[in-house]
Amino acid sequence: MSLNTAINPNVSVDCVVFGFDNEKLNVLLIQQKLPSTKEQRYALPGDLILDNESLDTAANRVLKEISGLSGIFLKQFRAFGDPDRVSNIKDLEFLKSYRKNPQARVITIAYFALVRMENFKPEASSFAEKVFWQDVTELPDLSFDHTKIVSQALEKLRHDFIRDKTGFELLPERFTLGQIQKLYEIILNENLDKRNFRKKILKEELVKATNQKQTGVLHKPARLYKINN
Repeated sequence: MSLNTAINPNVSVDCVVFGFDNEKLNVLLIQQKLPSTKEQRYALPGDLILDNESLDTAANRVLKEISGLSGIFLKQFRAFGDPDRVSNIKDLEFLKSYRKNPQARVITIAYFALVRMENFKPEASSFAEKVFWQDVTELPDLSFDHTKIVSQALEKLRHDFIRDKTGFELLPERFTLGQIQKLYEIILNENLDKRNFRKKILKEELVKATNQKQTGVLHKPARLYKINN
């Protein structure tokens, strides 16, 4: 970040980055650096924008500065502007260490992204003590309104998944039918009958069988599939 570039104290970007580890849907979180080492606070990767950059540029810059991740397609999905979204006393303690106007009203533009976790290795920097993947069903208490932002991002993911099958980007390049069923169940938040699911997905030709099978498993290796583009 250029020291000569003015920071806009009233507009920020927050990034909801989802990843799938074949068992759980995860979201990328940071542990904030706080003046008091006794307190642990967690948040989404996010920060104020610069006056001379677009929102998309800011989102990509902030994500890279805080987590080291780059080359990710980020998509805007909603703005959050509650007047009290940064008024929690614990949040203000953190903001006083990093912002000139910690009590300024901040409107944030939220982005979300879907990544293959094996392609990215997050590394903490800036005001992040550490950066890590967290199961979306077991979120810790998050700073500001970030729990609400994650919840809204999940709703957006479910809506787009049902309408456009957005979400297949979370799968590895080669996957089993069991893995894609698990992804369906997590995103849709429902249990699916194994036999009916497999018949349906093969009939719709959403996936294509490869000549490869799982390796390094204790059970009978399952056939691997790929997205039928």
